[in-house]
Amino acid sequence: MNEHDQDTSGTADTPAQPEHGAQVSTGTGTTKDTPGVPEAAIPELVIISGMSGAGRSTAAKCLEDLGWFVVDNLPPALIPTMVELGARSQGNVARIAVVVDVRGRRFFDNLRESLADLEAKHVTRRIVFLESSDEALVRRFESVRRPHPLQGDGRIVDGIAAERELLRELRGDADLVIDTSSLNVHELRAKMDAQFAGEEEPELRATVMSFGFKYGLPVDADLVVDMRFLPNPHWVPELRPFTGLNEEVSNYVFSQPGAKEFLDRYTELLQLIAAGYRREGKRYVTIAVGCTGGKHRSVATSEKLAARLASQGVETVVVHRDMGRE
Repeated sequence: MNEHDQDTSGTADTPAQPEHGAQVSTGTGTTKDTPGVPEAAIPELVIISGMSGAGRSTAAKCLEDLGWFVVDNLPPALIPTMVELGARSQGNVARIAVVVDVRGRRFFDNLRESLADLEAKHVTRRIVFLESSDEALVRRFESVRRPHPLQGDGRIVDGIAAERELLRELRGDADLVIDTSSLNVHELRAKMDAQFAGEEEPELRATVMSFGFKYGLPVDADLVVDMRFLPNPHWVPELRPFTGLNEEVSNYVFSQPGAKEFLDRYTELLQLIAAGYRREGKRYVTIAVGCTGGKHRSVATSEKLAARLASQGVETVVVHRDMGRE
């Protein structure tokens, strides 16, 4: 297990108002240091840093799920370049999160210069610092049997001490400090959501995937639906050449006893599951809908189910994994 997966924690977080976040108008509608780029196009920036094992990757993943463009372990000297590229993306990259850690320690001296550069360009930025106690960090590193990246030939506590010293100044500049000593992954995600999700609840995104059991279960399925309880259109000669995308096939499938009732009740069940996923910080779900060959029943049901989810405000993508394999 790495720091993505460890229970991270924190009974105290110390939010501070960003000192460098205000955009200053130049009177021309463009930045003084980036001619031709409107100030409104400059992306919002969050820099994620902190102690190794304190949950940086979990925090970064949370922002990614909220729609941020996340870059892991970017050398600090390249942060202004990344922001400029985002500004030139015509609004496609409106929010950027950059993870800075001791893996890039040879570049760390450039961070102060990069922050000054960003301030001069009036970039709205925040620094999120993930903190944790020595005891919690030692326990996490020992649980995954990994050395601390700065311990060298010494002990884990030596690496932690060296990292604290290296990050001391950055911690003092942080706009938000989250102590993860007693937080688990879900609690840390909840704190990040509270800070960055805004007033709107983060969206749940669903992939509805039809498949054929004879080709194997999808390895990334969160939920599996078995439609083999319905008669197989394969045995209806006039329907066999078609797929579940065909209206005649779909009508046949949902004219069978129990088909519409199943769709109604399973949609209701997904509403309950979706609410729980949101509470637990899960933003993506893959629903695998299977039949024997992945051609008729599963395809028709996937289309209907995806339409139901979309009507409820769930961002939905439909994938027909095995259609056409026969």
